[in-house]
Amino acid sequence: MKNRRRVVGFHAAESVLKHSPEKIVSVWIDDRRSDRRLVAIAERLSMFGIAVQATGKGRLDTIAEGGQHQGIVIELASSGELGEHELRNALDNPRDLPFFLVLDQIQDPHNLGACLRTADAAGVHGVILTKDHSVGLTATVAKTASGATETVPIYRVTNLARALGWLKEGGLWLIGAAGEAERPLYEADLTIPLALVIGAEEKGLRRLTRQHCDMLVAIPMAGRVESLNLSVATGILLFEAVRQRRIKHQ
Repeated sequence: MKNRRRVVGFHAAESVLKHSPEKIVSVWIDDRRSDRRLVAIAERLSMFGIAVQATGKGRLDTIAEGGQHQGIVIELASSGELGEHELRNALDNPRDLPFFLVLDQIQDPHNLGACLRTADAAGVHGVILTKDHSVGLTATVAKTASGATETVPIYRVTNLARALGWLKEGGLWLIGAAGEAERPLYEADLTIPLALVIGAEEKGLRRLTRQHCDMLVAIPMAGRVESLNLSVATGILLFEAVRQRRIKHQ
């Protein structure tokens, strides 16, 4: 399983077929299901010359490691992740208006998958994750991401503080999310070369990560709850940046 990972479900399977069918090593499909969407995926696999292994639901449950597989599991010959060297190359050859998402020690696979899905929708140029104390690209992450693990560049770094320094050297501003921040999100200029920095579930930004941020912002809260789910907050932050950038370039 080294340098391999598994994705499960219709969305993930369709995304792999669309973006990177050459990575497919093995495919398992429930031998008792014949629903139209699954049959269509099997036909596309056959067009690419990819063999399909028909198997029972019990074995699929085991292979999927608890993921909601919907009758299909695909094994890929790649981790789907990039490293620090690739991140430096991306920063040395930036887009017109760089836009990155930094997730500091995210541990819940559903949160990571949801963040990747939203990052894809927002047009983020890359998501930066820590190697330690962060969830890997598990089947659950891929399922929740609905294909975004194949479309969003994902950079895994050993030393986040050092990577944040590279972002600054590349001309990006680091804006961190913190519930206690005095500046409301909607008063921050997000039309600049930008990396949004999000801390871990419950703990938030670590001290050193916080110190590297150029600015901290908070999402205004009108109700009684003290905070939002991490992936929901990330979506609000990302799409406020999208909104501001579209208005500026109209």
